[in-house]
Formats: sequence, structure tokens, C-alpha cells
Amino acid sequence: MDKNEHLSIIVEDLCEYALDREDIKWITDNVPDHADLSSNKLEYELQLLKIVTVGWCISYYLQDESAKKKVLEPFWQNIQEVSRGLSQATSLFIGTDIDYFKILKSRLDAYVIAMSRARDDNPALAIGPEFAGHCGDPDDLFAFMAGSRMFMTAAGGVKEYLQAAGFCVS
Repeated sequence: MDKNEHLSIIVEDLCEYALDREDIKWITDNVPDHADLSSNKLEYELQLLKIVTVGWCISYYLQDESAKKKVLEPFWQNIQEVSRGLSQATSLFIGTDIDYFKILKSRLDAYVIAMSRARDDNPALAIGPEFAGHCGDPDDLFAFMAGSRMFMTAAGGVKEYLQAAGFCVS
């Protein structure tokens, strides 16, 4: 297998991971019943956060790698294509135009700004309240924990995968 085929497989795997819903279901199922969170809103926001986290982590973990652009650009192109299909299906279903990729870009911008304002080196502590705000209440502890958990889980998964793929990730 040549290097381009190897990178293509990496992109495909990372896209599948970003879109996989198993950990989203697990996190949602572990939010206490007495939490005042809409499970639909929570799942929706967790999916957005997971996709954004995977894309951000590719950029972060491969920042010193020559292959960064060859992984990051196709990843976002694939996510944009999936988003286009979701947007069309959702728009037909609800009767209003939705641009899922634009929403993803907006969330990415918001999370990056939140991390840049963080006072320590733990991005999960910046992601938690930002995520809770997108769920409706920036002070909601259960949403804070769910968002932090999703960020840490996805970031750890991407790091582990990239290390296994032979990248020097620290």
C-alpha cells in the first residue's frame, strides 16, 4: 500500500469515528434522569461536538507532520459532503433550510474561542461550559460533564488512532 492509500484509509477511519454514535448514546444514557436536559438536544450537540473535536484534534496532533494537510482537508471535505446530505434530508423533513456544515463551523469557532480563553492547559474545562451553553444553560453541570466527557473521549480516540497509524503524537 502506498502512502496516499494509507492516508486515504486514515481519513476514512477518522470520518467514521467522528460520525459513530456509540459513545454519544453511552454518554446520553449516563446522564441522570433528573437532569433537566432534552435528550434530543443533548445527542444533537454531542454529535456536533464529536465531529468538531475530531477535526480539531487532527489539526492539533498533526501540527508538526507533513501529512497534516493530506488528512485534514479530505476529512473536512467528507464531513461537508455528509453535512450536505443531512441538511437536505432535514430541510425536507422540517420544511426549513438547514446548513449543517455551517452549524459545525460555528461550533468549531465557538469551541476554539472558549479554549483560547481558558486559564489552564485543560481544554475539556473550557469545552464543558461552552457545550452546556449550546445545550441551553452554561451553568448546567450535567451538560458540562457530558460535553467534557465527549471532548476527552474523542480527543483520546483520535490521539490513540494517530499513534497506531505511525504518527509521532505526544
